[in-house]
Amino acid sequence: MTVTGTTPVDPGFAMLYQHIQQFYARQMQLLDDGEAEKWAETFTEDGVFDGNAFDKPAVGRSAVGTAARRAVDGYTARGIQRRHWLGMLSVEQRDADEVLVTCYAQVLETPRGGRPELRASTGCRDLLVRDGQGWLVKHRFIHRDDLG
Repeated sequence: MTVTGTTPVDPGFAMLYQHIQQFYARQMQLLDDGEAEKWAETFTEDGVFDGNAFDKPAVGRSAVGTAARRAVDGYTARGIQRRHWLGMLSVEQRDADEVLVTCYAQVLETPRGGRPELRASTGCRDLLVRDGQGWLVKHRFIHRDDLG
């Protein structure tokens, strides 16, 4: 069988894509494990967390961390375990130190002793910038599908 219409894979881009996937795996596991402050450290100092479900964006790593801590503590108090799944990543390299990532995000919630439920289906658009140690979120916009 011959496949036509494909282009050769750029090994440099393949490595970048793998690094971005690893960034998201680490980031979402931090949040789901209740490590709100460590999760906030994956944002730049002036990073923005925004979305169509928010009254106003959280601006700055400290504000992002405070909002995440409040959410994590609320779910913990109600006995709910959250899991975030990010997939279908589209990575657009703008330059050596900046990428635009568009993906889908699903949020699953499992009440203690209960069954998991899909709580939210969203689109996520991130501007990531290179840090000496990897990548950081400069701006995240979450678009919840149920809000149009």
